[in-house]
Order: sequence, then C-alpha cells, then structure tokens
Amino acid sequence: MALTAYNHVPVPAFMYGTAWKKDATKQLVELAVASGFRAIDTANQLIHYNEALVGEALGVLAQKGFKREDFFLQSKFTSLDGQGGRAPYDPSADLTTQVKQSFESSLAHLGTDYLDSYVVHGPQARRGLNEADWEIWTAMENLYHSGKTKTIGISNITASQLTLLCEQANVKPLMVQNRCFAALGWDKAVRDICRIHHLIYQGFSLLTANREALVDPEIRAIAQRLGAGPAQVIFRFAMQIGMLPLTGTTSEKHMREDLQVEQLELSPDEIRQIETIAL
Repeated sequence: MALTAYNHVPVPAFMYGTAWKKDATKQLVELAVASGFRAIDTANQLIHYNEALVGEALGVLAQKGFKREDFFLQSKFTSLDGQGGRAPYDPSADLTTQVKQSFESSLAHLGTDYLDSYVVHGPQARRGLNEADWEIWTAMENLYHSGKTKTIGISNITASQLTLLCEQANVKPLMVQNRCFAALGWDKAVRDICRIHHLIYQGFSLLTANREALVDPEIRAIAQRLGAGPAQVIFRFAMQIGMLPLTGTTSEKHMREDLQVEQLELSPDEIRQIETIAL
C-alpha cells in the first residue's frame, strides 16, 4: 500500500526515521531496508542525525543491487538555531543561500542528484510566519520547481501556521511532519488541514509520545483480538486514518513487526476508540 502526494508522486506507507542513531545509523538503515522499509527520513543536522552514514548505507545497498529509484529519501533544512553550532552551510549567508547549501550538502551525503522529499525542520516564528519563514519557503519552492526534489514540506508546525502557509504559499507543502500526541487527538487540528488540502501527514514519536496509550486496556484488548502488539495497533490506526507513520526502532524484530501492520484491520468502532483514547 502506498500514499500519493497531490502532485501524484507515490509515497511508501511507512517510513524509517534515523534521528538519534549516531554511529549506528549505517547499520540500522541497512537493517531497515533488509526488513522491508523503502522510505528513509534524515536531516542535515549533526546534533541529531548522521546523514552521511545514511548515504554510506545506500552505497552498500547499491552494491547489493538496489537502485536509487527503489527508495524514497527525505531530508530536512534545519535553521541555525537548531544546528548546535555545527551548521552544514555558511552561517553568515542569507537564508536562501543557506537552504541551497544545505540541500546540496544533503545530495552529496546521500550520493544522489535528487530527493523525494525536502522538509523545513520547523518555522522560525512561534506564532504566525515571519519574513525568515517566507524566505526559507520561497527557497524550498525554487528547489521544487527545479525538479531537484519531488516534494517539499514542513515539520513541527501548528494548525494556524499551516493554514497560513497553505493560503499564501505559491506551492503548498506536500508533506507535514509532526510529533503526534494522543492527548491532542493525534494532532487532529493539523491532520484536518492536511485532509482539506490533500497534504500527506507524517506522524513521528507515535510510541514514545504516547506511552500511556500503549498500556491502555482498550488498546491491549484490540491487540489481543488481532493477535498483535499494542505498538502494531497504534501504527495500524495511524495508517487507517490516513497518516504516514515513522518508526525509529533499532530492533530487527520490531522493524518486521511494524511492517506487518498493513495486514491488520481495525473496525470503525476501534478507530473511534483510539482517536479519543486520551481525550
């Protein structure tokens, strides 16, 4: 099963996230691909990611017969305040140049001449969108128009900011990636905007941000009915409500279990139960 962006680009239904993997990144990407993942999420942000090691893994996989088009590769532009003092671009350059330099650095790290998705790691402003946000987004649109990235998107964004971006941008985001909390109705306000505008919502921290849900008796009862684990129930729920879930597991067993969720099916009543589980 795959999703489709509003510009008709196919997107795998599950994505492997490489944040916080450090020196294990290369080995874990190889393991994720061996387990069946074909979508890989990274970022050009040394404080939390090692994008170059993702590229090394892709090089090994190429020697094993994998082609570039077998993978959906997503990276991110991270602004200076999120770089921990180690920016992959000239920190004194204008934002447009920083976006270009970061993007070209990502291509070099990943050994490719295009990305499937390029995402802004988050708005500069806490509320609304400021001049810096619009300059960055215009640079993203230019990359999209150049054909160097098939889709563009934004992460860590509020519903009001996303509404503004969709209303005023020349190119609406195709991807929205947020940390997803059950206590906020699984980010319902942002997901509703994504549904209206046909954007793909990517949910991360589905397990780590929702530990209470994993031990909830209702979730456990559903898991028992399906002969699955609570984590599998959460991931299947995410898929059935139209979300693209990310997993960052380091366990080969869990990688395989995560991908098996496409064979599960929750009833409409079960979906309603989970949607309101923490409300």
